Amino acid sequence: MPDPKLLEIHDATIWRGSTCVFEKLNLDIAQHERVAILGPNGSGKTTLLKTIDRELYPASKPGSYIRILGKDRWNVWELRKRIGVVSNDLHHRYTPTTSALEVVVSGFYSSIGVHGVLADRVTADQVAAAMDTLSKLGLESLCKTALLGMSSGQQRRCLLARALVHDPDTLILDEPTSGLDFAASFDYLGRIRRLARDGRNIIIVTHHLNEIPPEVERVILLRQGRVAADGLKADILTAESLSSVYETPICVAEVDGYYLAYPGTNREFSVPTL
Repeated sequence: MPDPKLLEIHDATIWRGSTCVFEKLNLDIAQHERVAILGPNGSGKTTLLKTIDRELYPASKPGSYIRILGKDRWNVWELRKRIGVVSNDLHHRYTPTTSALEVVVSGFYSSIGVHGVLADRVTADQVAAAMDTLSKLGLESLCKTALLGMSSGQQRRCLLARALVHDPDTLILDEPTSGLDFAASFDYLGRIRRLARDGRNIIIVTHHLNEIPPEVERVILLRQGRVAADGLKADILTAESLSSVYETPICVAEVDGYYLAYPGTNREFSVPTL
């Protein structure tokens, strides 16, 4: 029997607060795929991410469903053992005095830190697993260091360790190198590439083409709450497609499997409509 798909969305209407972001959305992502999701601000990227992570749910209507790993319903805490998320929103929810070890251990409870009664539930095995994960990311010497005492790159690796502490099959990375300098960005992208080669599902939500590692094969372009384009990276990351979605002239270059975007001019072509 084939593996269930990571994500199946059929005829779904998804609201975020009082805003209908998606209407009649259809989208599938298989297991062991490596996918990048791009689109302008307001196109629905964050809403889609929160839907996969079960922070948002579709409107109930006949024939509409969202299935994750073949199931319509999940215990959210069990799902988050299967899907690790790293995002700026999650990063900013931690207080600067939280230590690296506390960040990673909190991944076992899908919490922000481990305080009060929750701290009493932490086991020696969980601490050992957290230390092992920190070690794999080169952070074992910083286990007691607060986030405010780390570089931005080290902080982001702490969040990655939190996502990896369950050894999940799927990683969702929201704007993974935002705020990082070249050295930290390249180090972080190198780690993502190694994780992709291990066969994990990798979903990268980004504004920047250079954040998409060569191992990503598929790109989904969103615009105004709909899928504007979906397919192989080389077919989607073109000047025509990006210029249409972003409504500005864009040129694209490919170097060693990475794609780079730079400004086009109105003289070169008019913005087409997808």
